[in-house]
Amino acid sequence: MLSKTLQEAINEQIKNELYSAYLYLSMSAYCEANNLPGSARWMRLQSQEETAHAMKLFDYMNDRGARVVLQAIDQPTAEFESPLDIFQQVLAHEQKVTGLINKLYELAVKENDYPTQIELQWFIAEQVEEEKSANDVVELMKAIGDHGPSLIMADRQLGSRED
Repeated sequence: MLSKTLQEAINEQIKNELYSAYLYLSMSAYCEANNLPGSARWMRLQSQEETAHAMKLFDYMNDRGARVVLQAIDQPTAEFESPLDIFQQVLAHEQKVTGLINKLYELAVKENDYPTQIELQWFIAEQVEEEKSANDVVELMKAIGDHGPSLIMADRQLGSRED
């Protein structure tokens, strides 16, 4: 059984993962409205991935006999300055999530909860991938700028992302 402290912390992380999904869906809507269908698809897939992360924690809590208590999700940002701004915000958000996962892992270590440590190792590895992916797009956007044929080509490339 999970300690009360870990249950509360994992419930908080479920909320954070769902907020991430909501944020990326908002970014997808913005991209659609600004004729960037490839970026919109990238963000929509990212939103689905974050929902899957929340459900992975949801299922883990249930497997451990813990009580999932869903929390309110804040409204995400809806307006952005540019495609570069969007992906810079994605990178900053993923870095924040990495910090949250690391704190959750530290709590599991403090409580000697080995199964939770093992579960969270997957999330730690996932965050390395998430940050790299976001950083790659930020660097691409910096190199090409926010307008013109290069942006159209980059948008098409982002739209080719697989699930």
